[in-house]
Amino acid sequence: MKLKTGQTIRVGFAFLAICAFWQMYNNVVPLVLTNTFHLNETWSGVIMAMDNILALFLLPFFGALSDRCTSSVGRRKPFILFGTIASVALMLLLPILDNSYAAEPSGAKLAGFIAVLGLILIAMGTYRSPAVALMPDVTQKPLRSRANAIINLMGAVGGIIYLLIATVMYSEKKVAGLAHVNYLPLFLIVAVIMLISLMIVMLTVDEPKLSAEVREYEEQHPEETLTVTDEGGNEELPAPVKRSLRFLLVSIALWFIAYNAVETWFTTFANRMWNMSLGSASLCLTIATVGAIISYIPVGAIAAKVGRKKTIYAGIVMMFTAFAAGFIYTLISDQFHPALFGLFALIGIGWASINVNSLPMVVEMCKSSDIGKYTGMYYTFSMSAQTVTPIVAGWLMNRVGYTTLFPYAAVFMAAAFLTMHFVLHGDAKEPGKKGLEAFDVDT
Repeated sequence: MKLKTGQTIRVGFAFLAICAFWQMYNNVVPLVLTNTFHLNETWSGVIMAMDNILALFLLPFFGALSDRCTSSVGRRKPFILFGTIASVALMLLLPILDNSYAAEPSGAKLAGFIAVLGLILIAMGTYRSPAVALMPDVTQKPLRSRANAIINLMGAVGGIIYLLIATVMYSEKKVAGLAHVNYLPLFLIVAVIMLISLMIVMLTVDEPKLSAEVREYEEQHPEETLTVTDEGGNEELPAPVKRSLRFLLVSIALWFIAYNAVETWFTTFANRMWNMSLGSASLCLTIATVGAIISYIPVGAIAAKVGRKKTIYAGIVMMFTAFAAGFIYTLISDQFHPALFGLFALIGIGWASINVNSLPMVVEMCKSSDIGKYTGMYYTFSMSAQTVTPIVAGWLMNRVGYTTLFPYAAVFMAAAFLTMHFVLHGDAKEPGKKGLEAFDVDT
């Protein structure tokens, strides 16, 4: 048994397209809402929060729905196909409405823009869980951490491609002095990236064949299947496995609460506490992101050797240490020191250690027929955390003080360490390779 790296990369193009879209959406739409439609930050924030709120309902629903799909091309690919096409068609309306409003403002155009935003969020929600579920669908259980590392790397590549394109096309020099910025060329390029990625997945990933191979593997290794059959003939998780799943989902929520609070509020914190500019504060977050990206593949390999739970524990300890050290530093200094870049690199490595292994642990507890449903559960808890934590952390910073940001994150990471203690299922290590097999690679 070996990981088919080339196949996993091809599967990862679905996630690359999703991440390229969301990077553009999160960067451009707030600018359009504030600069073109002149909405204040509060209303812009409410509109930008719609994606998290809708995701709480759409991701688990369409994940479970895709489990029951019986299409000849597979369970996930129909959702990826129609979701991508609908998203591309709708997203191209955004810059057209933006340009039209800038030329001749009207309330109807603003309402139309917001309505299209809502439809785009629904279209994206229809295929995100199926796209993510495709990887465990076509990958044997012990290999899923390494495969998920590649998928995460593909997502990072999608975001980086967008950022490079946006940097070249909309540099300060090119947009300086413009009364209105036309984003249609940028949207067209991202649309092309999404459609090319869609074609790669649809034409090169034989989902029915690969899924059948995984089901055959499960039948040959029944000891890895955690479900049991009740008196009515229905498959369900045994009570101990359900308990592990509940604690794992709580752990996922806890570490997303910690990480997303810092990700959301650090630039504001750094400006207020250390008098840093937006660019300088963003560099810290960039270092964390780069730390995560370069760690994805090594972390997947480490988890394959020592186990997912131990790797997640290591990630939690790294992030707790970084947050605690950041808090101590704020107590003794009101100026940023370059040595703090090391803490953010540690945060990125820790986050990669957690993120690469958490979804595989969730889907490890189910049969292949329920992967979409369990992927939806993962997103329900992670998105719930990301919806709540900016509000709670912001309230604490406003009412108690900005020094609460790092201890807030550290406390929730410590809580995640404790809840992971009760997760006794979902771990896996790859079987050891002997002799020449250790050098075996398949693409």
